[in-house]
Amino acid sequence: MNILMVLDNEFPFDTRVENEAISLINAGHKVHLACYTRKQLPEYEVFRQIVIHRIRISQFIYKSSVAALTFPVYFIFWKRFLNRIIEENNIEVLHIHDLPLTRVGKKLKERHSLKLVVDLHENWPVLLSVSTHTNSLLGKLLSPNFLWVRYERRVLKHADLIIVVVRESKERLERLGLRGSKICIVSNTLNINEFAYNDNKPDPGFFTLFYAGGINYHRGLQTVIEAISQVKDKIPNIRLRIVGAGSYMPVLKDQVKELKVERHVEFLGYLPLKKVAANLALADVALIPHLRTNHSETAMPHKLFQYMYSNKPIIASNCILMERIITETDSGLIFKAGSADDLANKILSISNKKVKIPPARRWVEEKYNWQVDAETLISSYKKI
Repeated sequence: MNILMVLDNEFPFDTRVENEAISLINAGHKVHLACYTRKQLPEYEVFRQIVIHRIRISQFIYKSSVAALTFPVYFIFWKRFLNRIIEENNIEVLHIHDLPLTRVGKKLKERHSLKLVVDLHENWPVLLSVSTHTNSLLGKLLSPNFLWVRYERRVLKHADLIIVVVRESKERLERLGLRGSKICIVSNTLNINEFAYNDNKPDPGFFTLFYAGGINYHRGLQTVIEAISQVKDKIPNIRLRIVGAGSYMPVLKDQVKELKVERHVEFLGYLPLKKVAANLALADVALIPHLRTNHSETAMPHKLFQYMYSNKPIIASNCILMERIITETDSGLIFKAGSADDLANKILSISNKKVKIPPARRWVEEKYNWQVDAETLISSYKKI
């Protein structure tokens, strides 16, 4: 089949999108991918057999996405762009990544008699409910959450296949009245063939905590920095290394100065996956300190499986899904989300070697790997 994936973001890189596209190509499909660019990347490119169609997006259109349900200029922009690609490339399946552009997908499905796949990376209404930009006064006016809740109920019923990340998300959609038979679970597991595992040992000069991912309030890094301030006298060589970017970075940097832990915290910025793996290899402990929200309770971060495959002891907050997998695999310790005191105690227990976390790589090799999820994706495509 000729598949058009739609990603309202830059590409590359998006690990989930890339994994899915390449798996479908390997199964004999042709995959086109439509995305925008703000980086002046070429409008047409072939990347790892994925045929990329890009459109340059103005600042106005980009900013208008937050108000898509009340001021649909963003939808109009995408509909025109995608319509041209569909007509020129004999597209048979439209694969929309995440909820926002599903309405555009529905209209194009009806116009061109396509199959519609909606790939929900997140619980979008809940994600917006905890996002900084939609909780401002202007954000609440332009993008009220109740509209996204209603939108989700209305548009998903038009999908031929809905892909979710975890079992709990499937159960939630079934409670909304969607048929379970058209919902499949494709998790954010690790593609072992794509992860450049680095065999370096932890840096002996430091006791290193490592975090990779988005930098927003609900990621809980403020809890980690507070915990660092509590244990720095007991672990003088402790350091926290943070890989990633996000809107909360300035707040965290101010917190570091306020707590006088500048020499214990490093912000490394965004790094490609190969460099993430190299820095992860130098760590003693890997962190997932997310706050407990309705969003984090149904999220399955890629980094959990990267940490496990790298045989790093994990300290994670007690979000339901992460706690379930870490407990099952005995791959780390769980602390109460948002509690710097509890996190500090868990850090000390590993630093003092009071607990020993066994290697967890075999769990990824045998169960939590992309090959398993790719088979689910491919077999679900056969049904449509």
